[in-house]
Amino acid sequence: MQDNSCGREPFALRVIGDEMSPEFNDGCIIIIDPEGVISDGSYVMARHDEGFVFRQLVFGEGVYYLKTLQAGHAVIELPDLGAIEGVVTQQATRRRADRKHYV
Repeated sequence: MQDNSCGREPFALRVIGDEMSPEFNDGCIIIIDPEGVISDGSYVMARHDEGFVFRQLVFGEGVYYLKTLQAGHAVIELPDLGAIEGVVTQQATRRRADRKHYV
């Protein structure tokens, strides 16, 4: 992750598409922490091709992969973790009791 001395605050995004279902359905809200701990299997937001993607991070041998939960979508290979902008820490819902935490 980038070193940002002023710190960055968590923020919310709406998931668009079904690439990350069934865990994250189209339209759900996720909370992303730019200062979150990156680990194998984390759900992350990363820079890719002039934009951003929401994927699951998988550690390989000297390389990292960004994968969807739905089969049939391209796997993105990363040489390092520099493209990772934040880690998903929560899936927000209307009811507090139904919220899912990922860290």
